[in-house]
Amino acid sequence: MDVFSIKALRQISKGHARPFVTNSKIKGVQLLIISAVFASCTPKSAYHDYVSDVYQTSQQGDNLKLISENETPTAASDLKKVTIELLPNEEFQKYYGFGASFTESSAWNLATIPVEKRKDVLTKLFSPTEGAGFTLTRTHINSSDYSNTHYSYVEVGDEDLSTFSVNEDMKGFSGDENDQVRGIVLVDPSYDLIPMILEASKIPGADFNIIASPWSPPSWMKTGETAEMTNGTLRPEYYGLWAEYLSKYITAYKEQGITLWGLTPQNEPLHAIDAMWDSNGFTPEQGRDFLRDHLGPQLVKDGHLKLDDLEAGLRVLIYDHNKSTMNDYVAPTYEDPEASKYAWGTAFHWYTNSELKANNWYADELAELQKKWPNKAMIHSESSIDIDANEPIGQYWRASTDYAGTFVPFETYAYDIITDLNHGTQGYVEWCSILSHKGQPNPYNNYNSAPVLINPETDEVIYTPLYYLLSHFSKFIRPDAHRIALKGDSIDGLIYTAAKNTDGSIVVVVFNRNDEAHKLEITLGDRTFTSPIAARAMQTIHLKSK
Repeated sequence: MDVFSIKALRQISKGHARPFVTNSKIKGVQLLIISAVFASCTPKSAYHDYVSDVYQTSQQGDNLKLISENETPTAASDLKKVTIELLPNEEFQKYYGFGASFTESSAWNLATIPVEKRKDVLTKLFSPTEGAGFTLTRTHINSSDYSNTHYSYVEVGDEDLSTFSVNEDMKGFSGDENDQVRGIVLVDPSYDLIPMILEASKIPGADFNIIASPWSPPSWMKTGETAEMTNGTLRPEYYGLWAEYLSKYITAYKEQGITLWGLTPQNEPLHAIDAMWDSNGFTPEQGRDFLRDHLGPQLVKDGHLKLDDLEAGLRVLIYDHNKSTMNDYVAPTYEDPEASKYAWGTAFHWYTNSELKANNWYADELAELQKKWPNKAMIHSESSIDIDANEPIGQYWRASTDYAGTFVPFETYAYDIITDLNHGTQGYVEWCSILSHKGQPNPYNNYNSAPVLINPETDEVIYTPLYYLLSHFSKFIRPDAHRIALKGDSIDGLIYTAAKNTDGSIVVVVFNRNDEAHKLEITLGDRTFTSPIAARAMQTIHLKSK
């Protein structure tokens, strides 16, 4: 190349090309160099070196299996394409976690198996590397439906609370609490609810928070009960005493090494006359008055709740019942500034299961709650299904029933969770983490399934599809992640959501309830990732830097 050409090209690269240069050879070189300059100036996206890991759980038997494209049963070119564009710079709500609950029944089941097997179960629940990595959990104050007996923490009539003690949660089991546990050999009779929580917290990498909820005050504080600690409502003259009781519980747990993250003033407050187990009715107005005039001030007085920063101390979540009617219930509290100042957010449940699909998983109710009260958090605090003891795994993939109708459990969970997340929900908690292979013990003959089932006579441990389903979220969407925007094809039977973790990794969770596979094409910056998703399957696509 002659000197003139080199000089001209230098001018071009600096943006000073002379317009009268017309030599065809120079023109050709100009175009070549201009293209090279523009190419070299085009920045790579922040996600240029990202790679994808794809995990799948399906009706065909995959259980959070790391898959590759050649494992799809149909050639990828034959599959219907679904395009999803991720927009990681558009962030929405922060996530607090996913998990399941600590109950006395769960602790009892663990007490029936060898210690090493027990530790393995807790590892598979709480380790972020070796298990599901549950990060948000729940437990009960006093007894619940999944306790062996009715109990509270004070003696009858103790209005000074001088006998208050959480020893009921740490004293262990006699093996004679009820007919369902009688005759079962306990490997560790000293095990109990508090020891279970403490042992779980010592699993390497475990990092979880706990929401505590009362099912019922002691019977002597109530009126209108139909059975011990069942139905009825707290007497107004005991509002102050009950608030002090709940505050003492928080202090007592802290003394045992357990700092509670959240509190709901009442589990399922709409059960005043129709429950079969521990319950207590609170109307919306009663719930407001109890929080405003008694519980809130007591928690502040005892240093549990920080009014100037509700994130800094114990978080109070109101309602804690079915999301179908939550907006009507929370309104009296949130509309009252003196009550609302104590409430960090709303907790809600999913029941009745079979009505969810017909009501679009109550997406409108979730949207309304977020729109009306954008500064209040939203946490799904309970879900469960009745167990089919003859088919505890297969029941998740076929039609099941509850008292309102039929539903497919795996599909219902997948749609419920993803719908909740896409409408502002910041955490999702299942009810009991562990039950027996018969859904026991439950003295009220209300037998649920759970992520983990234990046969207390043979020590067999079963990880149900629910365990793997929850893992698709808890293992990959970690605390302080944010939901991110996406644009994608609208395909009947396909639902998805996406999040960005604090380490920069991106998580996409997709559920395909259809009977045919699809091909996912996911765009992130200048990268496109493809993944065939099987029929009736859930996938988590984890995108991260090499």
